[in-house]
Amino acid sequence: MWIKQPGPVTDRIVLLGREESCIYLLKGLNDAEHAIIGGGMIHIVPEVLSQIRELGIDADTITRLLVLHTHFDHCGAVPALARRLKNLKVYTSPRGRELLSTPDVTAQIKALNEGMIAINKMEQEAREFGLVFDGIRVDGTVSGGDRVDWGGNELEIIDAPGHSSCSIAAYLPAEKALFASDAGGIPYGDTVFAAGNSNFTQFEETLQKFATYDVTVHLSEHYGAFTGADGKGFIGRAIAAAKDTRKLLEESYRKTRDIGKSTVQITDSMMNEAEGYFLPRPVVEMVVGQMLRHIAKTIDGK
Repeated sequence: MWIKQPGPVTDRIVLLGREESCIYLLKGLNDAEHAIIGGGMIHIVPEVLSQIRELGIDADTITRLLVLHTHFDHCGAVPALARRLKNLKVYTSPRGRELLSTPDVTAQIKALNEGMIAINKMEQEAREFGLVFDGIRVDGTVSGGDRVDWGGNELEIIDAPGHSSCSIAAYLPAEKALFASDAGGIPYGDTVFAAGNSNFTQFEETLQKFATYDVTVHLSEHYGAFTGADGKGFIGRAIAAAKDTRKLLEESYRKTRDIGKSTVQITDSMMNEAEGYFLPRPVVEMVVGQMLRHIAKTIDGK
């Protein structure tokens, strides 16, 4: 099953936010300590707070938030949520904390989230809810191989580089659930976008690592969660998509020998195939360019 709308995914996991920007509430076993997995985009905050109230969850019992990587669309909601959830502590990978302490990085996160407020015509809500990205205070870090107990839920942290240099994932054995974020590929329509932004080779290696886990619940942070046979088969689909994408990138670059030209051509094709995708063309073009630069280095031997 593909679950796109906010609501229960399993007994312990609830999808929050919007279809294009999902985060997950991980319910504590004693109802006294809950966690949020994922940092979302800033414009989902009003809905997330409303959804928490509708679930009957005391906001004071949400004590942790795990950012799986620090791209703007996966941490933009964190400062506004932290202001409303007074007991919240924020966790990232060590590399994530490093990036979030870099002024140029946080300035870009701020600008892109402000852009999403404008695209969604939420300027009024932004003023009412204080939707401002003013940086993230990281309270702690987790790394691959760590096992943490949050509210009675044991999570295994997995290093997951390739989509970004700071990507991690979390596996909940009790639910056979993988919080993969974009490191597991991005579902859209009938396709999976193989977003190996920072290092496409590492992205493919991460997918192979995910394939070794017993997963029946795959949790993406864009366009929902997959359960049952769809959850079990998602990583296989992502691996196949990554192979096709690598072939496309390599063939285009070998033909043009020009990263700029190939970027425009591939972006044109992707935007035509993914009409209505939440990211604006300039961001998609930036991602394609990042992937092509890595592919060009592997081809040219540089």
